[in-house]
Amino acid sequence: MIRVLLVHDVCLVRSVLAEWLRRVSDLTVFDAEWRGASGSARSLRPDVCAADLERVDSHEMPPLGDLCGRGTADPRLLVLATARRPGLLRRAFDAGALGYVDKEGSPERLVSAIRRVAAGERFVDDSLGFGFLRAARMPLTSRELSVLSLAAEGASVAEIAGSLHLSNGTVRNYMAAITRKTGARNRVDAIRISQGEGWV
Repeated sequence: MIRVLLVHDVCLVRSVLAEWLRRVSDLTVFDAEWRGASGSARSLRPDVCAADLERVDSHEMPPLGDLCGRGTADPRLLVLATARRPGLLRRAFDAGALGYVDKEGSPERLVSAIRRVAAGERFVDDSLGFGFLRAARMPLTSRELSVLSLAAEGASVAEIAGSLHLSNGTVRNYMAAITRKTGARNRVDAIRISQGEGWV
């Protein structure tokens, strides 16, 4: 039996999908919302974590690293995504996700992906290819993403500087670079653009 933890923030969607997956004979399915997902992953020890990348708290990055590890005993990460949010695909890739399912596809595709990922094989829906191409062109460095993520949470320049152990001037330089690279008019516009792409 393949032990699966389904992570989704929308209760109705999560419940219906989990119930459908429980009808598949070789799957044992548990479900959780994002808030409790890392604890569920530790206690249930699933073979596969199938996680929807869209969160109710959309400004907050899904804690993908808490759901999967790099060791052989850790659950393998399978993400449900769309090509419209390439930044989220990039984050999943950086977190070591093995499978990528288009959540606009069929439940049967999800079952196929779960089985492949449980066997240690990579699975990528063809429809997500364009999203991956866009993700490869993400213009921001990891440090710029850290600065922008804190800014998106409402942190001031001084607070960002304190959190990241930088000077205020360095943070301002990062924000100027972020604004330029995203083609934004100002900090607020840079946050809006980056959230729309799924970068933060």
